[in-house]
Amino acid sequence: MTPARVALGRVGYSLRTRDVLALRLDHSRARDAIWCPLDTTELCSELVEFEHPFILLRSRATSRRDYLVRPELGRRLIEEDCCDLTGRGPCDIVFVLSDGLSPIAIQRHAVPLLRVLWPKLSALTIGPLIVVTQARVAIADEVAELLDARLAISIIGERPGLSSPDSLGIYLTYGARVGTTDEARNCISNIRPDGLTYDKAADILDRLIRIALAMGASGIPLQKATGMISESMSHPVDQGP
Repeated sequence: MTPARVALGRVGYSLRTRDVLALRLDHSRARDAIWCPLDTTELCSELVEFEHPFILLRSRATSRRDYLVRPELGRRLIEEDCCDLTGRGPCDIVFVLSDGLSPIAIQRHAVPLLRVLWPKLSALTIGPLIVVTQARVAIADEVAELLDARLAISIIGERPGLSSPDSLGIYLTYGARVGTTDEARNCISNIRPDGLTYDKAADILDRLIRIALAMGASGIPLQKATGMISESMSHPVDQGP
C-alpha cells in the first residue's frame, strides 16, 4: 500500500538481500537526481508549444557544487541577466521553472503540468515563462519584483527521496520581493505520476491563484482561507544541503 520501507521482513538479524539492493539503487537514483544537469535546450524546445515568450536565466551559483554548498547564491540572479527582464511587466503571474534539487523533476513534469494548467488561466496576464538554472525557490521573488508581477509561481525540483527522485514542487507567493520569507508562501508538493497527479495539482493551483489574487495575499492567510493545510502549506524547504 506504500513505497515506504516498512515491514520488509528479515533473514536472521539482517534485511533480505533484495531489499538491501533496492535501497542502494534508490539511494543512487536520489544522488544522481541532484547532480544531473537540466537540459535547457530540450526544455525550451518543449515550451515552444505554448506560443508564449520564454527566457533562460542563471543564478549566481556558477557550478552545481556552489549551488549545493552555498544556498544563498541560488536565490539571486546574476546581474547581467536581470537586464533581460526590463520592460517586460507588469503582469498578474510569472512562472519560474527552476532545476532546484532535482533537475529531472523539471525535465519530466514541468511541461505536462503546464499543459493541463495553461487553459485555466486564459483570463489572466502571464509574464514570460522563466527558466532558471542552479536556482532555489526564492529566486522567483527577484523575478517577480523585476517584472512587477502580482503573483510568483515557482515550479521547482524538490529534494529527492528514496522513493521519489523526480518529485516536483510548486511555491506560490503574492507580492514577492527580494527578502520575502517563507511564511508568505504556499506549497503544493510531490507532483508526479506516482504522487499528486498533474490534473489534481493544476486544480489546486488554479484555486489558490484565484483566491490569492482576490485576497491580495498568500502564505498563512491564504492557507487559512482555503483550509488546504495538507495540500498547501508554508515550509522552508529552501534551506538545508
